[in-house]
Parts: sequence; structure tokens; C-alpha cells
Amino acid sequence: MTGTSGTGRLNDSPGTARSGARGAVRETGTTPGGTPYALHGTGEPIVLVAGAGGTGRIWEHHTVPALTAAGRLVVTFDHEAADEAELASTIGELLTSLELTSCPLVGHSLGALAVQELLLTDPRPAGGAVLVATRGRPDPVGEALARAEDACARAGIRLPPEYQASVRLAQNLSPRTLADDRAVTEWLDIFELAALTGDPAARPPRHTLTEDPAARPPRHTLTEDPAARPPRHTLTEDPAARPPRRSVRNRLAELGRITTPLLVVGFADDVLAPAPLGREVAGAVPGARYAELADTGHLGFLERPDAFHTVLLDFLATLPPTDPGALHVP
Repeated sequence: MTGTSGTGRLNDSPGTARSGARGAVRETGTTPGGTPYALHGTGEPIVLVAGAGGTGRIWEHHTVPALTAAGRLVVTFDHEAADEAELASTIGELLTSLELTSCPLVGHSLGALAVQELLLTDPRPAGGAVLVATRGRPDPVGEALARAEDACARAGIRLPPEYQASVRLAQNLSPRTLADDRAVTEWLDIFELAALTGDPAARPPRHTLTEDPAARPPRHTLTEDPAARPPRHTLTEDPAARPPRRSVRNRLAELGRITTPLLVVGFADDVLAPAPLGREVAGAVPGARYAELADTGHLGFLERPDAFHTVLLDFLATLPPTDPGALHVP
């Protein structure tokens, strides 16, 4: 085993690579089970779990810089999980291989469902949890969407990138963003790029809802030949390229067994994981906190990152400290 120093800075070890960014340590590697991971910064560790699409880089646009600036060692990872049980197993293997104990976990969407699963089956490695855009039961809209995507997959239908982009736009963003013509144009570029390259973590617009529109940089347009671009990632959001989704079970009664300190974050305009369903999860877990962010859709942590980071860091400050030297690289 290769360990960390007292500052949480990792020593070099076989099978890992390091590069510097914004003064933060970055270490990459693969667990014995084959999960690619990346470590950012130094300090108390925290693990971020992405949703469907499974690329950890989705957190690097805003959340990783915010957490490393706050003195955290951030663990992100890629996955290809089809459901929360499979992803919970991947999280458990990652925590075991890195020897992380009492470590906060942050999960978004499918990642949040997987963290819930882990808290119910083996909560020992989690020192706290943040469930973002989560639910404890199915709802008619979500079930209809799952059936529609599964029908596309069974029929082998691969939707045009332009159509995928317009659908993702309506599904993932708030009315406030959709009312901003410039933001909509930029987000359409991003979603189309994700569909063309198979990269769900394509960089979001550089401006956020909290910035002055007059100060925004000119819009980036897609002028490259998509056929000339090398694939940036093998994960994809194309429904025809992923296995059928399983229906979400009603687990509200079971969630009462969770004793891990918990924060649930709902996005007020989320149509994929409606905020009231997240509020139900918080109500089912004794002592859980709930925060709801206005003017945010399913990707609220990208739409209003500053507001999201405020509630995230406030919650992390309530948790007992984690030993920065507890993390090891296999």
C-alpha cells in the first residue's frame, strides 16, 4: 500500500498519474475492480458520485474547484452502472480499495439512489451523505420516461443529436434558464456536443445564473467536423446505447433505518427528480436535512453552482472531521 502524508498529499505509486491544476494535486488510477478514479486537491476526503452517463468529470466544472478551495481531497470516478444496486457495489469497491472510512458521499440522480442503497446495505464507510435530485419512490412521469427510453433501446433507435439536445434541454434546465435566449443557445451547443461525442460531461456554459449577463463571454459555436473529433469518452447518454432501466422501487419505509447524517438537495424545477420526492426522502430519514434551490432544474448544480456549494459546504461543516491521511492508493 502507498499512503498519504499528514497533509493528505498522496505519494507516487505504480498505476497512477499526477498532474497539477490550479495548485491542486491530481492523481488518477484504477481500482482492482476496474473503476477509473481521479483525486483532486488535499485535505479531508470526499467522494462525488455522478448520475446516468457515469463520468466523474461532470463535477470538475464547478464542484471540484469549490471543494478543493475549501481544503478537501475530492474523489471522482467513472462508472457504467445500469441501476443503483450496481453503482452502490462500485462505490463500495472504490471506498474499500482506497481504504476510505467515515468519508462524506455526494450523489446526483442515479448516484444519489446508489448512495441511498449503500447507506441501507453497508453504511460503515460513509461519514455523511448528500443526496442531490433524489427520490424514494417512482412517479408516473419518471416511469413513462423510462418506458419511452427503453422502447428506443429495444428498437435500436438512435435519435439525431439535434433532437437529443432539444429534449435534454427541456428535461434538465429550469424555466429561468430556458427564458434566457443566450443561455439556451449555449446549452443546446453543449447537449449536441455531448450527443455527437458520447461525452455527457461536455463543458457547460461558462456563465451561470448568478452572473451579470453583460459580462458573459461570446457564445461558443460548434464549428468542428464531428467526424474528425476523437471520442472523448466511451460513456453515452444515447438511450439506444444503454441497457434498459429498472423501475425505481418504493423504499420510503426502508429509509427510516438510515442513521448516517444526511442532507437532501432538491431542485425546484426538476422534472426528472421532482423536488417533492426529495423532500419525502428527507422526511423519511430521522434527523435528515432538506434544502431546495429555486430556479434550478435537474442539473441545478451546474445552473446555480454557487447556491449549491453554499448548502453543500454548510452541511459538510457539521460533520466530524475525517483523517486526511486515511486514504491509500492500491
